[in-house]
Parts: sequence; C-alpha cells; structure tokens
Amino acid sequence: MKNNVMISLTSIQWQDGEKSETELVTKAYYSRADGIDTVSYEDTSATGFEGSVTTIKADGSKSACIVRAGSANSVLSLEVGRKHFCQYGTPYGSLQIGVYTHSIENTIDSDGKLYMKYTLDLNSAYLSDNEIIMTVQHQN
Repeated sequence: MKNNVMISLTSIQWQDGEKSETELVTKAYYSRADGIDTVSYEDTSATGFEGSVTTIKADGSKSACIVRAGSANSVLSLEVGRKHFCQYGTPYGSLQIGVYTHSIENTIDSDGKLYMKYTLDLNSAYLSDNEIIMTVQHQN
C-alpha cells in the first residue's frame, strides 16, 4: 500500500574541490514490502529534472536503486563496497557511468531517514563524490 508522505531531500556533490547542495521538499509516495522501502516523487526545476519521476528503492542498508523516468532517464545501482556501471540519461544524451557506493544507512522504517554516499566516474575518470540525505515524514 502506498502512503502519501512529505520528503526532505538534500543532495550534496563535490566536484573539483567545489561543493554544491540542492534541497527539495515535496510530496511523495512511500511503501514498504518484503523489506524494501520505496519512495517515489515528481522532480521539479529545483532538481534539474522537471518532467521526470524519481523512485528510490532501498533494501536495508546493503543496496539501493535510484530510477529516474520521464524527461530524463537513468538507473543508478548502489551496493556498499561495489562498483556498478549504470546508464545515466541527460537532455544531451545517455552516458555510462561508474557508481562506487561507500555507505547506505536506511532507517526509514524506524525514524524516516535514508543516507547514501557514493562516487561517480565517467570512462573511469573521477567525476564527483555525492551524498543523498532523505527524511520521510508520514502524513495523517
């Protein structure tokens, strides 16, 4: 069953020694089935992916998947301690990027929090370090 929730999503990116941070507070849908937490929301101009829907699925604190569909399409597979090669769609074309996951801390079920830290590379060249901090607040 999907529940309406409010999420606060902070995305932090370090690239070339520069830190950029994006914050989004929006309505989302949350469900939990077979130990998998799923949060889905519509992107806005704040994320740079207006016209897309992002779905984050977290399997405990060992793996997660971030799927974006719509005006931008991408699938990022995150698994702690492993590197995955993923398709990342941009308005300018699709890229294959490497995703190395350092940490996933999923406590959505108990206190509504999800933290993910990973490094992206393009053609094996360092691209950025990234953190996603999400808080899920259930609506009455």
